[in-house]
Amino acid sequence: MRTSIATVSLSGSLTEKLTAASRAGFDGVEIFENDLLASPLSPREIRARCADLGLSVDLYQPMRDIEAVPDDEFARNLRRARHKFGLTRELGADTVLVCSSVSPLAIDDDDLAAGQLAQLAELAQDFGVRVAYEALAWGRYVSTYDHAWRIVEAAGHPALGTCLDSFHILSRGSDPKGIEDIPGDKVFFLQLADAPLLAMDVLQWSRHYRCFPGQGGFDVAGLVRHVLRTGYDGPLSLEVFNDVFRQAEAGPTAVDAHRSLLVLQEAVGVGELPAPVVPTGVAFAELVTPDAEPVSALLGALGFARTARHRSKPVDLWEQGEARILVNTGPAARRDGTGLAAIGLESPDPRAAARRAEALLAPVLPRRRAPEDAPLDPVAAPDGTELFFCATGRDPELPDWRADFVKVPHKPVPGPARIDHLALTQPWHQYDEAALFHRSVLGLHAQESVDVADPYGLLRSRAVTNADGSVRIALGVGAAPADDTLHAQHIALAVEDVVAAARAFRAAGGGLLPIPANYYADLAARYEFADGELETYRDLGILYDRDAGGVFRHCYTRTVGRVFFELVERDPGYRGYGAQNAPVRLAAQHAGRPAR
Repeated sequence: MRTSIATVSLSGSLTEKLTAASRAGFDGVEIFENDLLASPLSPREIRARCADLGLSVDLYQPMRDIEAVPDDEFARNLRRARHKFGLTRELGADTVLVCSSVSPLAIDDDDLAAGQLAQLAELAQDFGVRVAYEALAWGRYVSTYDHAWRIVEAAGHPALGTCLDSFHILSRGSDPKGIEDIPGDKVFFLQLADAPLLAMDVLQWSRHYRCFPGQGGFDVAGLVRHVLRTGYDGPLSLEVFNDVFRQAEAGPTAVDAHRSLLVLQEAVGVGELPAPVVPTGVAFAELVTPDAEPVSALLGALGFARTARHRSKPVDLWEQGEARILVNTGPAARRDGTGLAAIGLESPDPRAAARRAEALLAPVLPRRRAPEDAPLDPVAAPDGTELFFCATGRDPELPDWRADFVKVPHKPVPGPARIDHLALTQPWHQYDEAALFHRSVLGLHAQESVDVADPYGLLRSRAVTNADGSVRIALGVGAAPADDTLHAQHIALAVEDVVAAARAFRAAGGGLLPIPANYYADLAARYEFADGELETYRDLGILYDRDAGGVFRHCYTRTVGRVFFELVERDPGYRGYGAQNAPVRLAAQHAGRPAR
C-alpha cells in the first residue's frame, strides 16, 4: 500500500520535513496547516517541491470548528472554506480534513451538522476537492468514529466521507469492528498513530505522547485489518504528535516512521518482507578503546585470556568459556574512551537476517576488509551499534568470523562464563525507535518498559529477548549529561557461582563496585539468609533479587571509559535483571565518579 506521513510528525522547516519523508521512502505527505503558514514557499512552490521529491500531497489539514453552528457563523466558515479549498488545489491535494467541532458555539444537533457538512461538500466539489470528516476524541458533541459516520451518511453527499484516526478511536476504547460497516469508498483517509497506555486527559495524551505503530500499547494492526475489509484503498498515513520526535533530527525519525509502516503492513498481510530470523545467541561483544591496557587488565581479572589477534587489524580476541570479547584499538576507537561498539549475534541464517535488516531500512555499514577476511558486513542499530550476523563454527558453508584471527600463545581458558545480557544506552530521542528496531529487525520480544530512579533523574529501561533468553539486550535512556555514568554500557557475564567469581576477580586485582551498608540492612529485613551469607554479599558488593521464578545474585566492576561488567548468577526460572537494585547501583556509580 502507499505510505504517507503528516508533516507535523517531523521536526524542522517544511522543506526539511519533505526531504526527510522522501529519503525515507514515503510516497506522500499530509501538509499540516501550521507548516504551510510558516513556510516561505507558496502553495504552488510546495507542490513543485513535492513533485521533485517524488511525493504526492495526499491531504491538507486541518479545518476546525465548521459544523453545527448558527447560520451567521456557518456563513463565515464557508468563506474560510472557499479560501482553503482553493489553496488545497494549489498544493495539488484533493482532500481536506475537517475535525469535529470543539467550538463553544457548536450545537448538539446531528441534522444541522449533516446539513452544513453537505453544503461544505458541495462547495468543495466545485473546487474538485473532497471533505474527510474526522471525530476528535475530545470533540464537543461528536467524539466517536461511528457518530461521525452517521452524520456523513445522513449528509449523503459524494464529496463528503470520513477520516478514520487510530488514536481517536483506540484512545476512547471504541470497538473498531464497526468500521467494517462503513463502505470503503466513503473512508476517504486513514491516519495512524500508536500511544503508550496512560491514564491522563485524552487531549494532552494526543498532543504529546503519540508514537509510531508498534511503539505503544494500541492494537493498530487490528484496526487496520478492519479498515481494509471495507475495501479502503488509500494510503496508510502517520499523524503523530510527539514532543520527542519534534525535537529530534527529521531524517532518522522519518526512517523510523517508515519502518513502522513496513512492519505494520507485514502484520496485516499486505506487505512482503523477508521473514524474521531470530538470533540464537551472542557470538561476541566488541569494545573499542584508545588504550588497551586498562581493558586488558579488567578482562584478565575477570578470567579472560587473550587467545587470538586479527590478521590485518588491531583487534584482539579475549575468551572465557563461551564468552568472547573483541578489543579494537584501531581508528574506530572512540575519543570519549572505551565503549561497546558492536555485537555479533549468532544467526540460523546470517544472509537472510541481513536481507531482513536491509528491507527494514537498517543501513549496511561500510567496512574495511581484506580479500581473505570473512564476508561479514554489519548493519547499524539506531544508536550506532554495529550488529553482525554470525555462524560461529556451525556450518562449513557459512563464513566463520574467527577465521580472521590468528591464535596467540595463552593458557587454557577456564570457566563456564557466557554473556547473559548486554545493556545499551540509547540517545534520548531514539528509545522507542530502538525497541521497534530490535523487535522488527531482529525478531526479539520486547518486555515492559520500567522506570528506574537515579540520583539525578529517571532512567527508562526496556529489555528485548529471544524465547529462551540466550539473547538479552537491555535498552536504556536517561536525561543525565552524556558523560555521566548513567550513560555507561555494560556486559553481564553469567557465572555458576557469583561469590566465587567475585572473589577470584578481586584476588586478581579487579575493583568491585562498593554497595552501601544500608542496602544490606534492608535485605536483612526483607529476606532470611543463611548464617554468614549476607555478610559475604556485603563484603563483595553482591546485590540480591528474588521473584516467583527464582533468585538473582549480581555484582559490578568499576567502570572503564564508558563500560563496566556485571557478574550474574541467575536461577533458571528468573527472567528479570535485578531492576529494583538499579537505583542502588546507579547511586554507587555516581558516588564513585572521579571529581570534576
